[in-house]
Amino acid sequence: MRLSTSPLRELLSKRDFYAGGLMVLFGLGIALKGTTYRAGTLMHMGPGFLPTSLGVLLVLIGIAIAAAGMAPDGEEENQSLLPDHPQWWAWFCILMSPVAFIFFGRYFGMAPATFSCVFVAALGDKTASWLSTVILSIVVTVFGVALFSYFLQVPMPIFTWRGEL
Repeated sequence: MRLSTSPLRELLSKRDFYAGGLMVLFGLGIALKGTTYRAGTLMHMGPGFLPTSLGVLLVLIGIAIAAAGMAPDGEEENQSLLPDHPQWWAWFCILMSPVAFIFFGRYFGMAPATFSCVFVAALGDKTASWLSTVILSIVVTVFGVALFSYFLQVPMPIFTWRGEL
């Protein structure tokens, strides 16, 4: 026989509730910081338009996720915050991919930075082969360089060499 637990205790043991709450906090922080900049109009967006709108969108998505976490799911077992078998290598690869982008972007340019970022992140997938990881990295690099360098004209060199590290 299962002892009854309080609704608050059941709510606080759900991962979705915490994830939604964290998204709401991040969204509020981003939206509030975005309002310190000029928003502009839809035709002439200012520097605060995108962060404010994305922050508000993040808050709305966070509320939806937290609300879904509050709904009864019919499971009798307690969920822990971490999964039973966390994939630490995948988490490490995903967290290190922006570091690889920053390093390679600073010293070698946009193409090597994009390739290394995607390659390092894809290494976290246990089911991916080396060939599929390299092909994915090449395809994303080609599209990324075409989009950001040629269409959006981001002022970052495609290839460069800075000898001093």
